[in-house]
Amino acid sequence: MEGTRTALNFFVLYLLLLKAMLTSFSGLASVPTIRQDLVVSRHLMTDRQLNTALVAGQTGPGPVGLYVVSIGYFVSGVPGALAGLLAVMTPAFLVLPLMRWTGKYADSPPVRRALNGVLLGSAGLILSAAMPLTRDAITGLIPAIIMAASFAVLSFTRVQSAWVMLGAAVAGLLGMLVR
Repeated sequence: MEGTRTALNFFVLYLLLLKAMLTSFSGLASVPTIRQDLVVSRHLMTDRQLNTALVAGQTGPGPVGLYVVSIGYFVSGVPGALAGLLAVMTPAFLVLPLMRWTGKYADSPPVRRALNGVLLGSAGLILSAAMPLTRDAITGLIPAIIMAASFAVLSFTRVQSAWVMLGAAVAGLLGMLVR
């Protein structure tokens, strides 16, 4: 019976993560759906674990949505990580026929408007998830300064995000030593 329960949990986790990936249309836009399903509704992880998974996914090479593998690991160990990996891979295979169709009609105003709508919706989803995660991550003045400086550098310069992340990590370590 335990094997059936594990398989069911694997399948349910896969479906929850797949739903998030399919309804977001981009890597980080799935965060609000994942947060709602796994943090708020089912209490399978915390905002801190979600933040940690996001950091783990962003620091390694690979696609933006790879943080879903870390989320699966936090929820259910190695089987959860496998469920996350499959949830990240599945839309790539499903989108190929859509890309072929979209490519034919990409210059069509209705298709262009629909794609712009998806892009704007994804931006709204990312913002809605960023607020609670930001509240969890900013624990004092130094993290707030690091966040504001990172935002300013990324918004108003052409510095690559990897350098900003490295600088933020160094600033965080120095801030910890100063305390």
